[in-house]
Amino acid sequence: MVSSTENAVLAHESLPPAFVISLDFELHWGVSERVDHPEHPYNANLYGAREVVPRLLELFQRRKISATWATVGKLFADGAEDLAHFVPTRRPAYHNKAVDTYRLPLGTSEQEDPLHFAPSLVQMIKDTPGQELACHTFSHYYCDEAGQDVDSFQADLEAACTITSREGVQCRSFVFPRNQVLPDYLAVLHTVGLDVYRGNPARGLFGLPGNYRLLRAVIRGLRLADSFVNLTGHHTVPWSSLREGSLVNVRASQLLRPYSHKLRAFEPLRRHRVKAGLRAAARSGEIFHLWWHPHNFGKNMDENLTALEDILDEFERLRQSHGMRSMTMDEVADVVFLGIDEVTRGEEVPG
Repeated sequence: MVSSTENAVLAHESLPPAFVISLDFELHWGVSERVDHPEHPYNANLYGAREVVPRLLELFQRRKISATWATVGKLFADGAEDLAHFVPTRRPAYHNKAVDTYRLPLGTSEQEDPLHFAPSLVQMIKDTPGQELACHTFSHYYCDEAGQDVDSFQADLEAACTITSREGVQCRSFVFPRNQVLPDYLAVLHTVGLDVYRGNPARGLFGLPGNYRLLRAVIRGLRLADSFVNLTGHHTVPWSSLREGSLVNVRASQLLRPYSHKLRAFEPLRRHRVKAGLRAAARSGEIFHLWWHPHNFGKNMDENLTALEDILDEFERLRQSHGMRSMTMDEVADVVFLGIDEVTRGEEVPG
């Protein structure tokens, strides 16, 4: 663990408030046990995500927004034959076979199988200024499923690092699929060269022990309500809390839930909840970390992007009034390890 002296030094530096966006980019790999046949209605969201990614990148570039794209390693491949070169010999032996993504039939190319392969989209992210490609495991690995272990998790991450490095990408940041953050698995991150991860909010409706699983429906309902009304706080992240030994934990603040036609009457509350969190972070000089999946925007695309523009308008006001910065997860880690002066040297800050 980091010493209290190190945290105290970080706390007393002149650090700006920051807005961090991370996206879990996974397409069908992330929902395969739920979206289990070609006629499933959610496939429309997944196909829509392929349009969402370029539109988000255009928006981020136009608005000078940095973002971290936590990408499933298999998306880097261009077809089943290409993917086979990177598959680890040690795989998770899940008791629940439905979550095993190795069972899925695959096409020969991105063109033939656009829900499992996306090298063209990965290249777009790589080519867009201010965007970070991060690791979301190789196979959308589930750390909290029976049958897998830490060794197969490490093999999965090594495979992810190998396929990303082929494209000239050295990932530093990591997001656990389904936010299944387990202490025993954190040591593996540093072993494979990852030094920053997205943890869960320190309080609220996360990290409940396994015997609470019967309450999942209730918990999901409370999380949904919390997206509209402040039930658990803004979950802003103090700079002094980030360092965890050799790792940096940029905890999530809030999930940006997608627009819902059924809940459209509460749309102003949904946006206000996020903007209130941004304002809280700006006032306290802390970090607000917003996250979602591109496929969340795959339906009602225009409504979702309009809501995001509204949120970015609020951020722009705070950028002008409080010096709030848009930062990727690895840029936050650089502030922790190197200091703000090194990270912002030569940076043109909007005035």
